[in-house]
Amino acid sequence: MRIVAKTDIGMKRSSNQDSYAAGELPDGVAWAVVCDGMGGAAGGNVASSNAVKIISERITAAYRPKMSPNSIKNMLISAITAANISVFDMSRTNAELDGMGTTVVCSVVTNGVAHIAHAGDSRAYAISNDKVYQLTKDHSVVQELVERGQITENEAKNHPRKNIITRALGVDSELKIDYCEYDMNENDILVLCTDGFTNFVDDEQFLNIVENNSYYEIADKLVTAANDNGGADNITVVALSY
Repeated sequence: MRIVAKTDIGMKRSSNQDSYAAGELPDGVAWAVVCDGMGGAAGGNVASSNAVKIISERITAAYRPKMSPNSIKNMLISAITAANISVFDMSRTNAELDGMGTTVVCSVVTNGVAHIAHAGDSRAYAISNDKVYQLTKDHSVVQELVERGQITENEAKNHPRKNIITRALGVDSELKIDYCEYDMNENDILVLCTDGFTNFVDDEQFLNIVENNSYYEIADKLVTAANDNGGADNITVVALSY
């Protein structure tokens, strides 16, 4: 597996509240986790960095060769659940961190399958056969409006409530986590990213950058594009490929 990643403060923010980690496990297995923190001057950074730390530790400690798909699913959900409890408890015991939380999207790629778990509006994408496929569905107010038919996908892109999410790790004692699987072909690329990327780079530009640069330049070029298009938020991109 090949892994490239980059995080950037963006052009407007005073601190970077995104966090990520990625790595390899035995037998060519790769994993990654991306979080986008929120809440106060320090809360977002504390939430995202602690969530990434706990999820990373849980994945690397629990993974075993030849795990079944269901076992991998349970491992990811258990890791996120543990992070949720930890971040929530921290927010309850420190007034300065009250209300903090973070989005999360994480994946383990093994035997040609990307196992993906997420909560919030950080996303997973697949680049395959000259197309961009969004694999996760945002947990957001605007996504709910789209699903109810009250606004179109096009209207959602610039909706004033676009950044209001309906699920976040660490906000409540319990968290509903979505899970999906994606069968990766040999040349597919899996991308995990925060909304600082997706809000500023459309699918056409996304695909153009991936297809016209070397693999190891992808993360840097995607982050640069988001900054060139406004960079009004922190930006994080992690790409995994065979």
